[in-house]
Amino acid sequence: MKLEFHGHDERYTVEQSLLNLFPGELPVYEPVRPQEDESWAIVSWREGEEKSGKRGHARVELGWQGKADAYSFGCPLTGTEYEQERQRRHAIGAAFFLAYRQLTGGQPPWGMLTGVRPDKLVTEALAAGKTPVAARELLEKIYFVTPRRAALALETGTAAYEAAKGLGPRDIAVYIGVPFCPTRCAYCSFVSQSVEKSFSLVEPYVEALEAEIKAGGRMAQEAGLRVRCLYMGGGTPTTLTAAQLDRVLTAFETAFGPALDACGEITVEAGRPDTITAEKLAMLKGHGVHRISVNPQTMEENVLRAIGRRHSPGDIEAAMDLAARCGFPHVNMDLIAGLPEDTAEGFRRSLERCLQFGTDNVTVHTLALKKGSRILLEGLAIPGPEAVGGMLDQAEPALREAGYAPYYLYRQKYMSGSFENIGWTRPGGACLYNIYIMSELCSILSFGAGGSTKMTDPSRRLIRRRFNPKFPKEYVERPEKTRSNQADFAAFYRELNGKEQGPCIP
Repeated sequence: MKLEFHGHDERYTVEQSLLNLFPGELPVYEPVRPQEDESWAIVSWREGEEKSGKRGHARVELGWQGKADAYSFGCPLTGTEYEQERQRRHAIGAAFFLAYRQLTGGQPPWGMLTGVRPDKLVTEALAAGKTPVAARELLEKIYFVTPRRAALALETGTAAYEAAKGLGPRDIAVYIGVPFCPTRCAYCSFVSQSVEKSFSLVEPYVEALEAEIKAGGRMAQEAGLRVRCLYMGGGTPTTLTAAQLDRVLTAFETAFGPALDACGEITVEAGRPDTITAEKLAMLKGHGVHRISVNPQTMEENVLRAIGRRHSPGDIEAAMDLAARCGFPHVNMDLIAGLPEDTAEGFRRSLERCLQFGTDNVTVHTLALKKGSRILLEGLAIPGPEAVGGMLDQAEPALREAGYAPYYLYRQKYMSGSFENIGWTRPGGACLYNIYIMSELCSILSFGAGGSTKMTDPSRRLIRRRFNPKFPKEYVERPEKTRSNQADFAAFYRELNGKEQGPCIP
């Protein structure tokens, strides 16, 4: 789509709106010729003093498939320069969205919101003293979110608000990443490697991971931090042997010591049923793991084949039987709406089968079309947005009827139909780590290749990030990078010692 700007250079705002509203369109910064171009937008901004005070005016002229329309959006400009910048960006985004809606009649479920965490607006509104009704109206009236999605965000945003009340200023969460899988799924773009192709890297990786965890544990104790939860993800952590998993968890327990006194949640993604054995589950249970994931993504045999899984629905049932016999307090199962060769009926059968297992957590993802995934590289056929929407439409009432409620949600780029991922739980089964990380309620200290450490001071809305080396080989060969990240983490909390720290509610 050709883009022409007047009076501003808000490229990011307009490009995110373009991605949200016109998937597949790329920005082209050339002069627009409305009579000749197929898709175009002229985005203008002006501001000045008026009788009521300083105001800004955004206008978007939009052309698409032979039709054209325009929308103007005005707003007061108040507060600091930073606050006025936010107001300008909102006005431009709103004008673009409303021009789109007027031109096409389309209504994306999340309105003009383009971010990963739409319910964060609810959490912030509640923390500022607004009522739940006012928080929901904020989404519907200011950001044009549909009533159904606004209601979902109110539930998950409220869960985050309540979770934040239990956090202190030196409480953190820990993430340990294991970037190996038995095979690479067709939809995957994560930094994970097939063990078949990288078996020789696994043992050196575990050794490097142990060393990083030991150093991080010492740092956390010296900084006076409290670990509230641990999440081991990937990849598929249970790709490691029972002995290797034991070494990693032992390193964690030993290194953090007293910093774990308030750690009430340990989660390990078992994920792929073809990596789950009785020996591994018994070892995890012995380390006090509270929650595991068994992630079928689908219970349809043909869909499993299409996405490159080597296990069968029967393997999933066997893994769930092992988990039940081990007596884990919580088990999560993941499903993905929109997988290749899936149908609304097939998705319904998969969900019904997961509910029959009695698991207290079910996460319903929407397929995200990531660059580098086999789905895009090979052009695999996938259900369209309407079909995906139908899958999600049947999931919500089925889950609610079975006693589940939504407790966290997030969005990703390139999601089918611009929908969302939602974690559903029965009472008492919420995974706090998922809430903490999705709502950015506390710092996340990450270990392992591709780890993203997030230093957070919610009282000041301050977030800093540090990234570990991306690939396992680079991670093993560059321990100085992880040491540098941990030094920055310690410095962040030394800095907080000199600041007046408010409550940990964003």
